[in-house]
Amino acid sequence: MQTINEDIKNGTFRRVYLLYGDEDYLKLQYKNKLLRALVTEGDTMNFSRFEGKEAQVPALIDLAETMPFFAEHRVILVEDSGFFKNAAPQLAEYLPDMPETTCMIFIEKEVDKRSKTYKSLKDIGRMVEFKTPDEKMLTRWVLTVLQKNGKKLTQPTMQLFLEKAGNSMGNIDRELEKLICYVGDREIIQMDDVEEICTGQTENRIFDMIHMMAEKRQKEALELYYDLLALKEPPMRILFLIARQYNILLQVRELMQQHMGTNDIAGKLGIQSFIVRNAVPVAGKYTTRQLRGALETMVKMEEDVKSGRISDVLSVELLIVRYSTATKKGTDNSR
Repeated sequence: MQTINEDIKNGTFRRVYLLYGDEDYLKLQYKNKLLRALVTEGDTMNFSRFEGKEAQVPALIDLAETMPFFAEHRVILVEDSGFFKNAAPQLAEYLPDMPETTCMIFIEKEVDKRSKTYKSLKDIGRMVEFKTPDEKMLTRWVLTVLQKNGKKLTQPTMQLFLEKAGNSMGNIDRELEKLICYVGDREIIQMDDVEEICTGQTENRIFDMIHMMAEKRQKEALELYYDLLALKEPPMRILFLIARQYNILLQVRELMQQHMGTNDIAGKLGIQSFIVRNAVPVAGKYTTRQLRGALETMVKMEEDVKSGRISDVLSVELLIVRYSTATKKGTDNSR
């Protein structure tokens, strides 16, 4: 991580960056750091993004060979390609000879360090692994964030917080934001604050899933669903939590149309303002009609499960697929 920071500080970049590992939050942070340093905001001519199977080696090579247009670098972001886990001989052979004017950034979950593609980066790239941090590291990070915001807590309160937030830095970051907003000007965060405001990991994953559904990131939404099933979450509880979030989105959407601000919406609905802030961008991706239709669909799915017409696991999976499949949006967003 330090090497990436140094590259950004010095303005000297490697031709290839490979960010991999289980800690998605840190990968996202460093991906965004690189993109901010390398790509001028709004420059679509010199920046390209590929994900999963849409990343084809011949197309990447053709793009990499294209000189940037009035910019220092052509930047190509490739996510979840599997090139560093499965064989990609053409890419492995090409990368060492890639032009200095091109920078490729790979974001991967898993890599095989024995692969030719991984080894091809030895002299031209930065390979950084982001591992899930242990409790000691998480505690230090949480204390640093709290200190920057003028907050403190005791060790028992810290323990309770980490039990609720889990070991995902992304989840912890969201929970910290909620806590800091909740206590306001008060310096000491108490156990009652954590109990009152910090939702469990399941609720946070549900919101992440809905966010991905709204952005039509179907694969990621389904992966979150399968993760919840692996954690022994009952499918019908997952359906209930999805429906509850969609109901919040519908209410927020309707009040947004009345030109109400975040705090006014929170007061009207009797919920915390950070919930509204998180809901607003997601609600904006739907029409009121779409949100009502989704809630009606969920009621029907619950009836179908209870009557035995469909299994509970499959019903939620079909729901996620339905609302994460890219479709043409209606022209009237006000309805």
